[in-house]
Amino acid sequence: MNSEKIISELAANRQVFSGLLSGIGKEMHEWRSNPESWNLQEIVCHLYDEEREDFRARTKHVLETPGLPLSPIDPVGWVQSRNYMQQDYGQMLEKFLEERSASVSWLRSLTDPAWHNAHIHPKFGPMPAKMFLANWLAHDHLHIRQIARLKFEYLKSTSGETLQYAGAW
Repeated sequence: MNSEKIISELAANRQVFSGLLSGIGKEMHEWRSNPESWNLQEIVCHLYDEEREDFRARTKHVLETPGLPLSPIDPVGWVQSRNYMQQDYGQMLEKFLEERSASVSWLRSLTDPAWHNAHIHPKFGPMPAKMFLANWLAHDHLHIRQIARLKFEYLKSTSGETLQYAGAW
């Protein structure tokens, strides 16, 4: 695993998220492709919570105290319990981008991190710090794809034009 490459991609993705999610009006960030799908508002709030309480916290935990239990998280439940739809979209985006900067700074400050340290999860078995780092980047890619898909579907729904000329999704 090339941790420096992953950290560099996490840093670069800050700009990707900023570009994909900045300057979006309320109609678009509250729009849903279907009632069960998350909208951009919920995705931004999710990214903020995951940055702080899942990936950075868990990577740090496994690097420093792998034998202790992981703090529980509830990403799906947070949508309601943390009132994602009542949050200010622009503020939450800015908070996420600030947290990403803090994460990258922290990762780059590590000196000889113990990437092989592993938390032994009762259901999943050994979960090394390097797995959390790689999954952090994978989580970015999944949400970048989700955001691009949602923006495509929004354009398709609101433009009144066929988008076949653009190519197959």
